Amino acid sequence: MPKSSRMVFWQGNEACAYGAIRAGCRFYAGYPITPSSEIAETMARELPKVGGVFVQMEDEIASAAAIIGASLAGVKSMTATSGPGFSLMQEAIGYAIMTETPTVFVDVMRAGPSTGMPTKPSQGDIMQARWGTHGDHAIIALYPSTVEEVYRYTIKAFNLAEEYRTPVILLMDEVLGHMYENFYLPPDSEIEIVERISSRELEEGEIFVPFSETEYAEHLPPTLVEMGKAKFHVSGLVHDESGFPMAVAETAERLIRRLVNKIKLHIDKIAECEEYMLEDAESVIIAYGTVARSAKEAVNIARAEGIKVGLLRPITIWPIPVNQMRKKLANVQNVLVAEMNLGQYASEVVKLIKPGTKLRVLSRVNGELIAPHEILDELNNMLLEGVDF
Repeated sequence: MPKSSRMVFWQGNEACAYGAIRAGCRFYAGYPITPSSEIAETMARELPKVGGVFVQMEDEIASAAAIIGASLAGVKSMTATSGPGFSLMQEAIGYAIMTETPTVFVDVMRAGPSTGMPTKPSQGDIMQARWGTHGDHAIIALYPSTVEEVYRYTIKAFNLAEEYRTPVILLMDEVLGHMYENFYLPPDSEIEIVERISSRELEEGEIFVPFSETEYAEHLPPTLVEMGKAKFHVSGLVHDESGFPMAVAETAERLIRRLVNKIKLHIDKIAECEEYMLEDAESVIIAYGTVARSAKEAVNIARAEGIKVGLLRPITIWPIPVNQMRKKLANVQNVLVAEMNLGQYASEVVKLIKPGTKLRVLSRVNGELIAPHEILDELNNMLLEGVDF
């Protein structure tokens, strides 16, 4: 793989901030909260150097509203928070979904609920990322496992937000956010940036219809143009293609289904899932984020002991890589899901396995990481005992 001439030694939170800037983010609004505060600190220092704007808001509700407004005005935008702040942002996330506003929300997870343990890791916001805001909707949520991946998938989060005109959630956890690792910055030739088409001038007499799908394939709306170059109405109410509220049953049905289908019908393009040593695996460990690092080491140890086991690591947490995961789970006998919660993702995995497959959950909610030997012990117990989910 070609490398740039620059190696960096960054914290996960720093990599997130630099990745956002590389993706073209030029507006950040946020409120400091452990363990995400270093993202705000880095953006406050670095954004003005590239002509961007950093604003410390009075709270997380205002932060979420501000980045939506900035995006509608034509600027790529982002905020970052942790559990309590993420809860406060849910209404705004729903508004961004309904108004099809591309933004990025970063949630560096910590142990909860409530104030919980601010300096301890958790994966307790997995279901909140999916269903935190009310109403039927689709969401894209990514969860990297290394500092280099944080950089790369922050960029991808912005690309997906632009391509599908939707808010994208980037999940991390306290350990990943505060972990330092070195890596080579990828060269420009390896980085794809989906630009905001904000300089297009409308033709004389042309009316910009921001919520139309008639001229765009597969339920995707037109790319946003900068306000001032095109005036359009924005509302969280059910609206027609021009954006004006219209409380008509047919309009509501068409709108909500389109908002869901523009992601649902592109799952195979959006979703990513790493496969590790699955070719001959009889058992599969499913883990994501920081826990996947422990799971990969557990697989290496188990393989050295002659156990045929592999790792399936969803990077796109939502939407679930359904087809890929179902295919890889079709011929295995045992599935072990390791996660720092009480089985939130396992409740989805159970829908993907065939009848008779044994599934066990190694859960953790005490603010401590799951170690490789704990995963290996659980796998060995499962192979010896076999416990159905």
